[in-house]
Amino acid sequence: MGNSSVLDDVFDSFVNGVRLFKDREVLRHDYIPEKLPHREDQIRLLGATVAPVLRDARCSNVFIYGKTGTGKTAVAKFVLSHLEAKAKEYGANVRFCYINCRMTGSEYRVFASLSQSVGLSIPFTGLSVGEVFDRFRSGLDSYRINFIIVLDEVDALIKDRGDAFMYELTRINETLSKSKVSIIGISNDLRLKEFLDPRVFSSLSEEELVFRPYDAGELRNILLERSKLSFQEGVLSESALSICSALAAAEHGDARRALDLLRVAGEVAERENAKLITEEHVRQAEKHIEHNRVIEALKNLTLHSKLVLLSVYHLNKPSATTGEIYDVYNELCGEFGAGLLTQRRLGTLINELDSMGLVNAKVVSMGRYGRTKKIRLEISRSLIRDVFESDGRFSRLFEYSAVACRKDKKET
Repeated sequence: MGNSSVLDDVFDSFVNGVRLFKDREVLRHDYIPEKLPHREDQIRLLGATVAPVLRDARCSNVFIYGKTGTGKTAVAKFVLSHLEAKAKEYGANVRFCYINCRMTGSEYRVFASLSQSVGLSIPFTGLSVGEVFDRFRSGLDSYRINFIIVLDEVDALIKDRGDAFMYELTRINETLSKSKVSIIGISNDLRLKEFLDPRVFSSLSEEELVFRPYDAGELRNILLERSKLSFQEGVLSESALSICSALAAAEHGDARRALDLLRVAGEVAERENAKLITEEHVRQAEKHIEHNRVIEALKNLTLHSKLVLLSVYHLNKPSATTGEIYDVYNELCGEFGAGLLTQRRLGTLINELDSMGLVNAKVVSMGRYGRTKKIRLEISRSLIRDVFESDGRFSRLFEYSAVACRKDKKET
C-alpha cells in the first residue's frame, strides 16, 4: 500500500467516521467562555479595581497570583474586554495591551509591543532598551489615553532578566503629562515578591488578587459546561468526566490540564472510531500529554534555565552540587555570550527546574561538613538533546567540552 493511499484511508475514516466533536476550539486554553464558573468574586474585584478609568481616572496597579490553570488570564481578558465595550459607551479614552512575557522573551520586545499597540513602529532590533522605552513614553503621551498594560507570566521575564524594566514601567506616570498608565501583572509563581525590588513590589501591588486552585467538583462543573459546547450530545461518559476532574485536581486544580485531557481523550476516541469517550481514553490521553508536557516545558524554558539544565547535562554524573553546576554554567555563559547570573539566582532557577520535575534537587547532610544540595536529571539526556539541538544557538553547546567537567573527571 503506497503512502498516499494510507493517508487517504486516514483522512476518509476521519471525515466519514463517528463525529464526537461539535467544536474542539472550545477546549483550547485561549478560548474565553461567556461564563467563568467559580471566579465571580475575582471578576467583581478586578472589575471594581479598573472601573475608575471610565471616569478618566487612573486605576490602581494590580498583581494577580495563582498557579497555572486557575483562570487568571481568562478573568483578566474577560474583565478588560467588557471594560473596553463600556468605555466606548461612556466615551472614555481607554485602551489596553495584553503581553505574554514568556512568549515575548525580552524587555526590548515588551516595550516594542507596547509601542506598536499605541501605533508606533519599532525596528525588530538595533535600538537600546532605553531608547525604545523613551519612544513608547513620548508616543503614549501624545494620545491622551488611559492605558492598561497586562503583563501575563511576568515571573518568567523577571527571573530571567531582572526587574529593571518593571521599575521603569511602575514610575512612568511621573513623567507623563497627558496619558495615564496602570499595570496588571499576572504571575504563576506565588513567591515572585522574593525576586522583586521592594520599591517595585509596593508600587506594582497596590491591589492584590490571589486565585486558589480549583477542586475536583469545580473542575467537573467547568468541564461539564465546556463539554456541552464542544461535544455532540451523549458521547462523553460520566466516568471520563469524573476522572478528568480528579486527575487535574490532583495536579493542583489546573483547569488547563483538565481541558487538555478532555480534548485529547476525545481525539483518541475519535481515532478509534468509538462512539463513547471512556475512562480508558482519558488514561491514554494522560500518557500522551505527559510526554508532550515535558517537551513543551523544555522548549519554553528561559535562556538561563536552559543553560543551567545544560550544565547538569554536561556534568553527567548521578548527582551534582550547586557549586559544580555554577562552574560549568559560568563557562557556557561565556561560550554563548550571555551575561552571568549570581550563584543565588542560579539556586532559584534550580528550585524552579525541580518544581517542574526536570531535575531533582535534594538537600543532603554531610555530617560535620554541613548540608549541601545534590541535583540530578529527572528526564532522559536524549530528550534534552533532541529538544535543544533543534535550536541552532544551542546545538554547538553540546559539543563544547567544559573545563570544569574535565577537572571534575580527573579528581574522581
